[in-house]
Amino acid sequence: MSEQGPIIYANEPLPTYLDDAASGKPAPGGGSVSACVGALGAALTSMVCNLTIGKGQFAAVETQMKEVLAASEAARVRLQELLQEDTTAYSGVLVAYRLPKDTPEHQAARHKAVQDGLIVAADVPLEICRVALGVCRLAKVAAKLGNANAVTDAGIGALLGEAAVVGAALNVRINLGSIDDEAYVGETTTELDSILTEAGALRAEVLATTIAKI
Repeated sequence: MSEQGPIIYANEPLPTYLDDAASGKPAPGGGSVSACVGALGAALTSMVCNLTIGKGQFAAVETQMKEVLAASEAARVRLQELLQEDTTAYSGVLVAYRLPKDTPEHQAARHKAVQDGLIVAADVPLEICRVALGVCRLAKVAAKLGNANAVTDAGIGALLGEAAVVGAALNVRINLGSIDDEAYVGETTTELDSILTEAGALRAEVLATTIAKI
């Protein structure tokens, strides 16, 4: 964080983000970087669409590819937002840990604040998982219907989408380990397992399509 406030990475050169990720700062960390990777996957999916739309030989899939493009661009924008959101997601937990704990009342208030902060810190990477799974789904369509000359980009888009899911899921799980709300932990774990399974299957399917076309 600078004296003027938090760094908005979308407004900074890429090396600034990479340098901060490599530094001893607590953020950007793995969740933010996972969102960045997912955004790159969405960008490659969009590229396949843009290399397909408007070309006569792909007129039959023009409408579908335009829909994929709109969705992949929306995913890219959302993941870019999540890249930023994850840099501050854990700040509430850090603030809560600094609260006084001298009396039972203080301890109870501090515990609640920590728990509330942990749920926020888990919710952000969970959203990264959800959006990145969407990237994998879109990459599947792009690989199947898009310009075969760009099929490897669709394949890489799926790889990056799954990497974003797996990376962000790690950040969800580390927070779940400290959350007392058993219902939240159970529901989130079930959703994570489902997302991870689908992302892995999509990545395998898209790579098989990619390899078959090259």
